[in-house]
Parts: sequence; structure tokens; C-alpha cells
Amino acid sequence: MIIGNLGRDPEMRYTPSGKPVTSFSLASSRTWVSADGERREETEMVQRGCLGKPGRDLQPASDEGQQVYIEGRLQTRCWEDDNGQRHFRTEVVANEMIVLGSRVRDEAAQSAGAYDTPEETAF
Repeated sequence: MIIGNLGRDPEMRYTPSGKPVTSFSLASSRTWVSADGERREETEMVQRGCLGKPGRDLQPASDEGQQVYIEGRLQTRCWEDDNGQRHFRTEVVANEMIVLGSRVRDEAAQSAGAYDTPEETAF
């Protein structure tokens, strides 16, 4: 389970068998107060993908900055580039998605990495 803001507009494509696949990135932020009393914030960008109905529902209803709830499983992909270097990417394959809030309103805040998310969500 994760709550965050879409980092880019969702993109839908279809598998050779005709199933819809929607790809998007998600920025998930958390804030806390350090031991010395300083407020800190950390944002992680994660790649997401989903098959079938959740992706079809997300694609037309949301765009960059939209706050969403996602539930799914982790999947790690591994590949080797032309130089023989191995690369890994961990993604969440979503099976449930709910559009939660409105888009980030202030474009300057969005480009600075400020997202309109709850401060600390316990899972």
C-alpha cells in the first residue's frame, strides 16, 4: 500500500494479447521531526504499472500531480546493457488504485518537489 502523487501522466498501451497496461511514476513523500527538532522531508520516486481495469480507470481520470492510493505487489526486473552492465528496477504492479485528492495546485511547488500528501501515513 502506498499513497503519493503521480509524477507524470499515466500512459496506456496494450499487450500482444490485447490486455491494457498502464505505466506511471509515483512520488511518495514523508516528513518527520529529527532528534534535533528540525523538520525533514524525503520524497521517493517509484515506477508503477498495472494491468487491466485499475489502469483503465486511472488513465482518463488523473494526470501529473494527482494524489492516488495504490495497492499491489513488488516486481524486480533485471537486464544487461550493451556494455555488459546489469541493471535492476523494482516496480509496484498495482491491482487496486483509488484517486484520492486533487492535483498539486501550485506548479512552482510541484517543480520544487513539494507534494500535497499527508504528513506521515502509518501502514
